[in-house]
Amino acid sequence: MAKTRGLFPASPAERPAEPRQRLELLRRELSERWPQTLARFRAEFERVAGVFHRVPSAADVPGELERICRERAAHRLVAWPAEDLRVAIAPALGAAGITVESMPRAVPPDAERRRLRALIAEADLGVTGADLAIAETGTLVLVSAAGRPRSTSLLPPCHVAIFDRTALVESLEQLGLVLEAWHDGPAPPERGAVINFITGPSRTADIELTLTRGVHGPKEIHAIFVDGGLGLHG
Repeated sequence: MAKTRGLFPASPAERPAEPRQRLELLRRELSERWPQTLARFRAEFERVAGVFHRVPSAADVPGELERICRERAAHRLVAWPAEDLRVAIAPALGAAGITVESMPRAVPPDAERRRLRALIAEADLGVTGADLAIAETGTLVLVSAAGRPRSTSLLPPCHVAIFDRTALVESLEQLGLVLEAWHDGPAPPERGAVINFITGPSRTADIELTLTRGVHGPKEIHAIFVDGGLGLHG
């Protein structure tokens, strides 16, 4: 790279002034065209081998999760707490014989943290929300925090993310505005240090250029979109 000229001149984009106010305006604009944004997200998500599901209401989410579990003979599930998922899944899945371990919202002691990490590594499914869904690339964005460890989406062989229209943005440019708004002012004390961008299942071709899934993360990634919105708020 040091020996070749750049293909085109480039310079950093200017940081937006008043990003929170601009984001509020963008949210209003996106609320009017979310069906088109969702259609593009689905097309791009499926292009990178994601599996898209759509349910009418939050009450239908546990049934859809149960169906995903049954198809994969999955019996052990780890999840963000209901307040962060914005839907309660444990009662219905527990009644169906599926073990659900919800992550604690408070930071656990070291011994409990080690137990949870081992439990997550052995789980069949990891269930999370999604802070953003980027239509342009079919990407899910997850912010780590207490109760929302990165391992929930990275260690189980199947990751399922639940979201509604409030998570949708159209482009990486809009994502930049969201990130600026998130970092405008002091960070919430419960926010973690990592923002994960997930575009399809884990892939690698390090070994003899043979494409293999699931070496560095889940083999499958599913997204459940809730038409009627998610009802719980943390």
